[in-house]
Amino acid sequence: MTTGKRSWVRPVVAIAVSAVFFIPLYYVLVNVFKRGDLISTEPSALPLPPTLKNISAMLTRPDGLYWVSLTNSIVVTLLSILVLTVLSAMLGHYLARSQKRWTKALTMVLLAGLMIPPQVILIPITDVLRATHLMATLQGLVLFNVGYYVPFGVFVFSGFIRGVPVELEEAALLDGANRMQVFWRIVFPLLKPATASVLIFLGVWIWNDFIDPLIILGPSQGTTVTTGIYRSIGQYQADLGSVFALMFLATLPVLIFYLALQKQFVKGLTGGATKG
Repeated sequence: MTTGKRSWVRPVVAIAVSAVFFIPLYYVLVNVFKRGDLISTEPSALPLPPTLKNISAMLTRPDGLYWVSLTNSIVVTLLSILVLTVLSAMLGHYLARSQKRWTKALTMVLLAGLMIPPQVILIPITDVLRATHLMATLQGLVLFNVGYYVPFGVFVFSGFIRGVPVELEEAALLDGANRMQVFWRIVFPLLKPATASVLIFLGVWIWNDFIDPLIILGPSQGTTVTTGIYRSIGQYQADLGSVFALMFLATLPVLIFYLALQKQFVKGLTGGATKG
């Protein structure tokens, strides 16, 4: 293939792939501002004239579905990623610095955890949560998220920590600092790109999770933004305007969260390519 052909093939492929991913976003954006009776008949048409009735109706629902779902999702996501960040950073630091043989076995166990889909272990997890009286609680869902996603955070942090000079830690130890002070005051401040990557990846995954909150919380005990969309659809009919409005509103918090950490996230991706 000549250089001239390569110059236009890559942009065309990039535009085509981007268009495939943009189609679902287009349908949400045009239908959230469209009258409900036009969504089923003209789903791809532009919202002319646009209306805010769908969003207003969702925000003012008598059962407060959106606000309850939003509160639960924020609580579960924030608690999960905060606990995951602390545990993953500390365990990743230990694995990166330890020379003991059994740490290799622990690394293999964590690697196996990355390979197992959460749906495979969901039934045993519900048995454990039921035995500990945490089934159908937000605490149980947070513990499930922490237990399942901690391997990912460990591998991200351990890769970055291997790029931090160990001489910095040794100097701090000579100055009288203990292990915890060395980690939190010397090492952890250097892991901002890795922390941003872990927060964004895990935050988006936990926020968008559907099957785990549906099973653990139960259809009648609680709801998140994803299960709230499921609950807004009736058995025989659905208010499509409300459904699209809820999907749109559910996307805004995680989009704002991503934009706030975007610079550190990009640094984390580029830095991770040269560390570990």
